[in-house]
Amino acid sequence: MAAFNLTPSDPSPLILMGSPGLEATHIWISIPFSMIYIISLLGSIMVLFVVGKEQTLHKPMYLLLCMLALTDIGMSTSVIPKALCIFWFNLKGITVGGCLTQMFFIHMATVMQSAILVTMAFDRYVAICNPLRYSTILTNARIAKLGLVGLIRAVVCILPLPLLLSRQSFYANHIIPHKNCENMPVTKMLHGDFTVNRTYGLVIALAVIWLDLMLIALSYGLIIRDVLRISSKEAHQKALSTCTAHICVMLMSYMTCISSYLTQRFGQGIASHVYVTFANFYLLVPPLLNPIIYGVKTKELRDKMGKYICRSLLPGATDFKAV
Repeated sequence: MAAFNLTPSDPSPLILMGSPGLEATHIWISIPFSMIYIISLLGSIMVLFVVGKEQTLHKPMYLLLCMLALTDIGMSTSVIPKALCIFWFNLKGITVGGCLTQMFFIHMATVMQSAILVTMAFDRYVAICNPLRYSTILTNARIAKLGLVGLIRAVVCILPLPLLLSRQSFYANHIIPHKNCENMPVTKMLHGDFTVNRTYGLVIALAVIWLDLMLIALSYGLIIRDVLRISSKEAHQKALSTCTAHICVMLMSYMTCISSYLTQRFGQGIASHVYVTFANFYLLVPPLLNPIIYGVKTKELRDKMGKYICRSLLPGATDFKAV
């Protein structure tokens, strides 16, 4: 197969196929995609608005929720608008620079989300195991610094991926059988030896996922140890209710991420449309469900969100308390 050096200065676009084999149903596929995007945006913006307006929510846990909401907005916006352009207008072309930029933001948001989940686990550990020192150990300023460290880690880890790809030669076939540009589908288009690219992507995925999972497991192991030392059944239930939302979000995020990663790496025998659907789960499901889970499971946030929703629907209402 002929190959040539495809760089961001080359005007030849890459072609994103959307859902290969399901082109005739693209307009129908766009309906759940657009609904997911609207709901995830509204949910995340609602969390940001309520936490920003309510002084009583200016606490470390809610600052972490705002970071998660911003990451969810970035993750879904990196993927869904381009997918909708493919589904609605058949705009499949994307420049190499645009493809590498999209890939950077997708993977950076994923690594950032993992860092936030680790910080949330530490927050729950301190809240349950050291409640009297919570306000001194975890201040808003310290949470902001941890968020900045997570962002720097994400940029440092992910930036080499597009930089390595931009220096490689691509096959003349510009077709990417996917809705968006991710490391593995784009790497498969490389001509010649791309061992460094694949190895670096694998190392980063394993290092980030397994290191962060180990830290989360350590936090919950310490929480379980301390909770089991308490004989009070009420204390056990309180600890469980404190962690429920984070556990749900964590399981959903990592399970979809790991399943998508395994599908992309080992799913050669899977039908292309099934492969693409599973590969996108970790980019679509968490931004959709994160605001819903925290909105339902966190009483203080639920009450405040209910109050603002009630005011918007019933302008004469002054307060609302969720049941």
